Amino acid sequence: MKVVLISTYELGRQPFGLASPAAWLREAGAEVVCLDLSRSVLSEDSVRSVPAVLSADSVFSVPSEDFVCLADVIAFYVPMHTATRLAIESLPRIRSLNPRAHLCFYGLYAPLNENYLRRLGAQTILGGEFEEGLVALARRLEAGDGSATVSDAQPSEDGQAEPVISLARQRFRVPDRSGLPALEHYARLEMPNGERRVAGYTEATRGCQHLCRHCPIVPVYQGRFRVVQREVVLADIRQQVAAGAAHITFGDPDFFNGIGHSLAIVEELHREFPRLTYDATIKIEHVLRYAHLLPKLRETGCLFVTSAVECLDDRVLRLLDKGHTREDFVRVVELFREVGLALSPTFIPFHPWTTVEGYRELLAILGELGLAESLAPVQLAIRLLIPAKSGLLELPEIRERIGEFDERELSYRWNYDDGRTERLYQTVRQIVGSGEAGALRRTALFAQVWDAAQRACQASRRRAANDPVEADFPIGVFPARAAIPYLTEPWFC
Repeated sequence: MKVVLISTYELGRQPFGLASPAAWLREAGAEVVCLDLSRSVLSEDSVRSVPAVLSADSVFSVPSEDFVCLADVIAFYVPMHTATRLAIESLPRIRSLNPRAHLCFYGLYAPLNENYLRRLGAQTILGGEFEEGLVALARRLEAGDGSATVSDAQPSEDGQAEPVISLARQRFRVPDRSGLPALEHYARLEMPNGERRVAGYTEATRGCQHLCRHCPIVPVYQGRFRVVQREVVLADIRQQVAAGAAHITFGDPDFFNGIGHSLAIVEELHREFPRLTYDATIKIEHVLRYAHLLPKLRETGCLFVTSAVECLDDRVLRLLDKGHTREDFVRVVELFREVGLALSPTFIPFHPWTTVEGYRELLAILGELGLAESLAPVQLAIRLLIPAKSGLLELPEIRERIGEFDERELSYRWNYDDGRTERLYQTVRQIVGSGEAGALRRTALFAQVWDAAQRACQASRRRAANDPVEADFPIGVFPARAAIPYLTEPWFC
């Protein structure tokens, strides 16, 4: 049984979502090929089916039973929106090379887009804890009788024996990273002094205990999370350090979901590799609840924390069920400066409730807090996606304004009632795209975006009687801050 695992995009990281199931499948006796299309072109010989007696380049046709299938299963890893769209784009080419292989999609966005993916030819959809399901699929196909299934499986209407969403408590294997491009080919850590460090990636937990309405994790995990055993996480980090990693990103949706588990890992990691640094993602709500533990993060090598702030409008934060307020965010910024940790906030500044005035207010607050250098420019241009099964669909005001589900975009369509906001969004996208291509400093890009927002507000106010235009925001007098460490490929969905 030959299984080809394909990743199209994972934020510039060496894909955990290939390395982890590869270990399971190889242990079960499968031949596994891992293809990371974000770092290399498609290896056609890995996926094609060829005639048994003719060469792969032959133009002659032969009966289908005379084909040798070089890949029995082709499985796409789709952990996020961008990865799913790229996988769909590559699908026609792969199907033309091997129309006989069993097609599987696995990862967070697989069950969210199940109906569409099945119409494209997917035969198996696996979400949640997918490793056990992939092994069961391989065994079932090899047996040829559908007898090998995971314990909680119920056959679906499409004939799938494995559960579409599994929240099983798995005993993980140490990820097998052999066959993947070397770590130095992936995103690196950029230090304030210009040093670049090789960065690795692992996961200590999956899922999340929170229920933020816009989050794609919620429809799959429903407020639950699962732990990757400590010895597995540490063994995975050790092999990456041996491969040259000087920094590790923990990709958990919230590193403090299982706080005792996570702290035990970084404490042991620091004892073994005192010079190794790391970063993690932590919810604002959890940062405040466990503020007394922030010094422990710094002491064990944490350089920065990513936190999904999303916006600074308290009404919108309540609608999103984020669990924090603008004031909470400001307090967290202060806490991080007191402790000596860098905060890397992420935002969805263009959502259905955005106005040009509100967008400028967001920029003003970030500027006053001295966060222009802390913010990856792409965070200024992100527009809210409303995927299938999103919790946002529970809000009447969302249901009233969305259009049809756009399968190409994998999101419901929505537009602004005010054309000024739509034009501002398009302008900001252009500024950020051009600025990143030209390698402009973050602060310079922030200043350009501020100018665009200011012009949008001024154009509106010229139409209002006795409404003075505000002076330019003092971009040049941001509080002086040392540059923060960051990964060379920015976070976005």
